[in-house]
Amino acid sequence: MEILLFGLLAVLLVFMIFNTRKRTKQMKAEQEEKATKTVPGVKVLLQGGIFGTIVAYDPEDLDTPALVEIAPGTIIEVHSQAILRIVEPKDVVVDDAIAADAIADDVIADDVVEVETAQAVETPEETRARLERDADNK
Repeated sequence: MEILLFGLLAVLLVFMIFNTRKRTKQMKAEQEEKATKTVPGVKVLLQGGIFGTIVAYDPEDLDTPALVEIAPGTIIEVHSQAILRIVEPKDVVVDDAIAADAIADDVIADDVVEVETAQAVETPEETRARLERDADNK
């Protein structure tokens, strides 16, 4: 009976070790991906629920604060780990009625009308140029 309990304990320990290693690899891959995608001009979500645009970020030195623009002309310093995730813009918005008509009429997906988002997305170059203009005016 004692051998069975020790065997069960050994199996649980092995499972814990492998599960921890798998999770560590996954977290490291996510951090590296976030570091490569975090460049000036990218829209991000901070851990406090604030959306902003990256102005400056150093992926090598995580102790230096990242500069995030939360409104035009309002730049805040945040810890680099406060950046929760990169916000991917949604380009295509399809109405359910339009999609149902397209399927019913056997219309090719290229004919579906793309609806522009309410907020224009700036490229990193446009963000830098706007920030430089703002700095020159001050």
